[in-house]
Amino acid sequence: MTAKAKNRDQMTRDNSTYKETFNRALTLASDLGVGETLPTENVLSDTWGTSRTTVRAVLTQLDETGVISWLGRRKTVLRKPATRDFFSAEETRSTSNRVETKFMEFILGGDLRPGTMLSEAELVRTFGASTSVVRELLIRFSRFGLIEKKPNRAWVLRGFTRKFAAELFDVREMFERRAFKAFLQAGPDSAEHLALLELAAEHHRIVDQIETAYLDFPRLDERFHRVWIDQLDNRFVDDFFALISVIFHYHYRWNKKDERERNLVAAHQHLAVIDAVADNIPERALDKFEEHLSHARLTLMASVPWDALA
Repeated sequence: MTAKAKNRDQMTRDNSTYKETFNRALTLASDLGVGETLPTENVLSDTWGTSRTTVRAVLTQLDETGVISWLGRRKTVLRKPATRDFFSAEETRSTSNRVETKFMEFILGGDLRPGTMLSEAELVRTFGASTSVVRELLIRFSRFGLIEKKPNRAWVLRGFTRKFAAELFDVREMFERRAFKAFLQAGPDSAEHLALLELAAEHHRIVDQIETAYLDFPRLDERFHRVWIDQLDNRFVDDFFALISVIFHYHYRWNKKDERERNLVAAHQHLAVIDAVADNIPERALDKFEEHLSHARLTLMASVPWDALA
């Protein structure tokens, strides 16, 4: 294996950015169709927001697997990509994102009580990540008050208490209301409105197959709220929403007794918002959105087995 091939092989194994870009390239090839040509490397680099080095590595791999023919500046689609050509969603997630999910499962899904000491070394072993990744994660979540670094001591879990949950939702309501109103003002022809309408089919699938599909709802819930959060384009909101998304994903799992019913109700509420947006009735959409937020607060507070001191 040449040095160039070894470098690309290492990138393929370890680089989630490469894998995500590769999937985007496959999607582009599929959309263009056999016989069509891909844009220049510079255009692809700008479109995908990645380096030309990564773009070249992706194009080389597409050429070697027969998806495209790359001759000089001409990159021609030879075949429609198959499902097996794509990297899985798990592979495209960065190491820090994967560790973040494991960490939140550990904090929110376990039996840890407020005051529990957290050892960086133990977390590194538990999550199979580097010390720097674990430490960065601890620092990040300490900003939200879930954990705290004591002077000359290990990290301490402050806990997901009732007060923490109420404060979290207060902030969520403030920025989601602003984001949703901005979303409505964008108008029915905006990309954001079209993105929301595209979620209708997946919501109907979950509603129609609720007995088996209710566990798919938390991820769909994140995509639903992401529509207006992303268009707000606020780095602080984005950072905060990442924490909120993980917490709300896991709150759906804490209390199993009415999990299916909770998800079904929320899915219907989402559809009510989507229908109002599709009908271009902003006032009704806002009313339905407010109903959903109120219900989300109630289900969060009711679904967690709070400690007596929480």
